[in-house]
Amino acid sequence: MDLRSPPGRTHDITATRRDHILTHLRTAGLGALADLGFLGLDDNPDHPVIVTGYQATRARKLTPGEKEANRVLAAARAPVEHGFGHLKTWRILTKLRTDPTRATDLLRALLVLTNLEVNRRQLGLAQDCRPRPARAPQHDAMPPR
Repeated sequence: MDLRSPPGRTHDITATRRDHILTHLRTAGLGALADLGFLGLDDNPDHPVIVTGYQATRARKLTPGEKEANRVLAAARAPVEHGFGHLKTWRILTKLRTDPTRATDLLRALLVLTNLEVNRRQLGLAQDCRPRPARAPQHDAMPPR
């Protein structure tokens, strides 16, 4: 695998083909959930490695089952997409200078921590895990009319 970084304008599917990601996933017995930009990448419909949604066209609308499959796929991909969004927003990886193996391990750890934080916020938990003291009830300065 070429360890040089592709130019920023390289589309994901092009980089995936160039780096033979499908072969690596099949060898490892893994799969991936992908967006519609990866349609047509997986060449084995009997044993797909890349799972993408269904795409509607002007001539063919999606069936209710296809729409539901797209919703399920989007829900499964959302935490990862949010994690990458946070990494980009926080600019965590902009000054990272290390070998690819260490960078991969670091990125995995960062995504795990980000997903834990996202899940914790979705459950409505406090910013930190410490119990908060009970607040005294506040009374309005003016009585209600």
